[in-house]
Amino acid sequence: QVQLVESGGGVVQAGGSLRLSCAFSGRTFGSYAMGWFRQAPGKEREFVATITGYGSSTYYTDSVKGRFTIVRDNPKNTVYLQMNSLKPEDTAVYYCAAANNGLGLVRFGDQYDYWGQGTPVTVSS
Repeated sequence: QVQLVESGGGVVQAGGSLRLSCAFSGRTFGSYAMGWFRQAPGKEREFVATITGYGSSTYYTDSVKGRFTIVRDNPKNTVYLQMNSLKPEDTAVYYCAAANNGLGLVRFGDQYDYWGQGTPVTVSS
């Protein structure tokens, strides 16, 4: 059984940076595409970024392109989301997810097999 544990959330001022981490365990990490999603209060969960199993390709939602970077460290079984130039509208609970499709860029939540419990990010203006 795959387990995902996020960390790194917190409160930051607009324009600041945070790095989220997601530790993966239970299966072969490189066999899984990884993604980050977020859910703001009163809104639906939305896709943020995804990365293929060996990190060769990434994909981002338009609102974070140029500000967020998803990377993975396969020897450490960890995926990261570096978030720069944060805006108040980035405030949300951020979730990492794993899809048993290491070759793909997985953009839709229902294609993911495992989810973490989330880490909150608050960006103050």
